Amino acid sequence: MKKFHQHKPHRTSNFSKPQAAKTGWEQVSDWYGGHMSESDSLLNTVVNPGVLKLLAPQKGKQYLDIACGEGAFSRLLVKSGVQVFGFDASPSLIERAQRLAPTNTKYLVGDATRFAKLCQGMKFDGAVCLLAIQNIDPIAPVFHDAAAVLAPGAPLVIVMNHPSFRIPRQSAWGWEEPRQIQYRRLDMYLSPLKIPILAHPGADRSIKTVSYHRPLSAYVNALGANGFAVDALEEWTSNRVSDSGPKAKAENRARHEFPMFLALRAIKIK
Repeated sequence: MKKFHQHKPHRTSNFSKPQAAKTGWEQVSDWYGGHMSESDSLLNTVVNPGVLKLLAPQKGKQYLDIACGEGAFSRLLVKSGVQVFGFDASPSLIERAQRLAPTNTKYLVGDATRFAKLCQGMKFDGAVCLLAIQNIDPIAPVFHDAAAVLAPGAPLVIVMNHPSFRIPRQSAWGWEEPRQIQYRRLDMYLSPLKIPILAHPGADRSIKTVSYHRPLSAYVNALGANGFAVDALEEWTSNRVSDSGPKAKAENRARHEFPMFLALRAIKIK
């Protein structure tokens, strides 16, 4: 396998140079980069291990990280002996990814709704889009371009905040005193929503990103329309544990009944 050299900031790669896209994450890239590096985060303890299992990377193959952020998963994936290309709309996050890039990784600034032309005819053996699809609209172009750059039979693994239980401003925890149970309340589900989100706690309230809620059917149908077949669906719960307090037992029960993340693996069939 041909090794890639570490990709330094602002150096051109085998991809064409795209125009930087505006994004709410660009303004909080320093905070985001630090958050992604927290070893005990749910990303590192729940999401990443689950994605590696679904993706099943094969040594010597090439993989694509769609909306890769600062490259945290790419750096984990490359340890499997693969090559990884990643792109993101935030120039600052890509600069951070480039600074931390190990051998066999390359990064670029790119738009997730139009990235196939950047890949110059390359074919990938798998792709991931982790906790980003809910910030992208529309989603059909993402799946269209993924199909264009994936080899036949290659998997696309998508992870999102669970659209059935984690709907910003339309879902919440509740407590029923007579039964001593914690429950999940939903105010809406089927209607698509565009929801402004404060980028991170303590930030300037003018700095926002956008979350797009869609029902699960929107993802499955869009994948099918673009040449994919979903062959695996997993729902991942939090591994946090409440070990004290009068509601600890109820909190732990609810935590293991209502998943935080939804993972889809779709295979390119066309």
